[in-house]
Amino acid sequence: MSNFLWKSLVVSPAVVGASLLVSGTAIAAPNTTIEFSSVKTEVAQQPEILAPATDNAKVLDQINRYSNEGNNSLAQVTSVSQFSDVQPTDWAFQALQSLVERYGCIAGYPNGTYRGNRALSRYEFAAGLNACLDRVNELIATATADLVTKQDLVTLQRLQEEFSAELATLRGRVDSLEGRTAQLEADQFSTTTKLQGEAIFAATDAFGENTGEANNSVFQDRVRLNLRTSFTGSDLLTTRLSAGNATGFELRDNNNAPINSAAGRQTFEVGSTGDNSVEIDRLTYETPVGPAQVYLAASGGQHSHYAAVNNPYFFDKTDGGNGALSTFASENPIYRIGGGSGIALNVPFGRGGVLRPSSLTLGYLASEADDPGSGAGLFNGNYAALGQLNFAVGDRIALAATYVHGYHGAGSTLFDAGINNAALVGTQQANALGVDRVTPVNQSASSSNSYGVSAAFRPTNNISLSGFVSYHDVIGFGSNDNYEAWSYGVGLALPDFGKRGNVLGIFGGAQPYSRRAGSSEIPYQVEGFYKYRVSENISITPGVIWVTSPGQSNNSEDAFIGTLRTTFTF
Repeated sequence: MSNFLWKSLVVSPAVVGASLLVSGTAIAAPNTTIEFSSVKTEVAQQPEILAPATDNAKVLDQINRYSNEGNNSLAQVTSVSQFSDVQPTDWAFQALQSLVERYGCIAGYPNGTYRGNRALSRYEFAAGLNACLDRVNELIATATADLVTKQDLVTLQRLQEEFSAELATLRGRVDSLEGRTAQLEADQFSTTTKLQGEAIFAATDAFGENTGEANNSVFQDRVRLNLRTSFTGSDLLTTRLSAGNATGFELRDNNNAPINSAAGRQTFEVGSTGDNSVEIDRLTYETPVGPAQVYLAASGGQHSHYAAVNNPYFFDKTDGGNGALSTFASENPIYRIGGGSGIALNVPFGRGGVLRPSSLTLGYLASEADDPGSGAGLFNGNYAALGQLNFAVGDRIALAATYVHGYHGAGSTLFDAGINNAALVGTQQANALGVDRVTPVNQSASSSNSYGVSAAFRPTNNISLSGFVSYHDVIGFGSNDNYEAWSYGVGLALPDFGKRGNVLGIFGGAQPYSRRAGSSEIPYQVEGFYKYRVSENISITPGVIWVTSPGQSNNSEDAFIGTLRTTFTF
């Protein structure tokens, strides 16, 4: 067979084209969507709304991918010079040139390459042969049979007989795919929406003398269901349902008195309703407008939805279950200032030079936008406006400089992310707005100006370093209630540690703190975790969180929180 095939390739330009055609058209006959296990084809990136990876959905995904590839390929070319990787010195150049001019059934990849040096399987050759046969039949039907020589027809007929079994198999696969696709389209949930979910099971406990005695071991959960809808293929409407029963531990000082602090709070506690009741905690829409990417939040908007956080392997989709354990290690606390409803956009502005690419991020979120009452609404209630410059230095360094201006009504907290005025990170001294330093009672509203820098550096594919620093200047509208707050942290992540998909992470730094009212101690927090990937959809993450001086006092005892988190994604 190999001797026969070689002689055929040498004799007939049409046969040469049939074999070469395979590498340029993803080995599929026109209007078919066939996948071969032995071939890796290059396809266009898909929107996030493709069907989940079930057996039937994989078929639909395969069809969509090949459909997109066909739409983005070069289709029929008019000159062999259109291929950047075909040179006049190539052994098949004249045959390919003749085939292009005589039959016009040659196509290539979207980047202008042909990739004719790749090895072929019998099924691939059969698919390419079928494509050229269709083109020859078309030429004959349109009275251009003079272009097809008798020698070519004889050779093609012999090849068709030789590969009759493969061609029959291909036709059977196409018929099967068409039937299964029709069934999927009839039974699918939606043509535009993909359902994604995350379920977290967490066994956790707090340790320390008084803190350990005041808390018990608990088993908690949080479930999120995301409906991700695209109407154009490049936009995304996110509707998220959330429920959970997780609550944080109560930290105690040396006198066994409770400490009001968000130190040690874990990510799966964010958005938890406490009783597993279901609520819509995110409703956002993202779409490109010209060169800019626009973000609209009707409910549950967060700055980290649209702004680059620069904390890889620790940050996971706004407090998801595959990153760090704690809210502090997940992202710079500056992104926790404000949240709710509003608009944001990212605009690229630089493509050359050392700092590339560069972009500007602007956003405005109001946490009381749905309330028409006095002192509320989109502009008169609590809000936070963000501006951020993003830079990349080469391919392994990302930098960001962030500014956030916020307004906070009486009784608010600084790092509440617009969620029920409950602090998600930091000490009471850093969060208590409008509080007189002399008489600790809530008195008035406040405004804040926050400044932060973040960076991520990946020296190798298996090492990632990231860190941040943030400074917060709070101006109270009452008396004696101005203060400053600081926070900083650095993390080391080792992706694929021990196994592909695993992550070993260590993060340490200072929780947001303020030296107001004689608070002299800095509340440090160190976290270590190891995410073990059981399968593509299941991961288990054991970890420990160590918090020092959570009340910013030398009378505050250290606290330890141990967690075993299991995350299911689907």
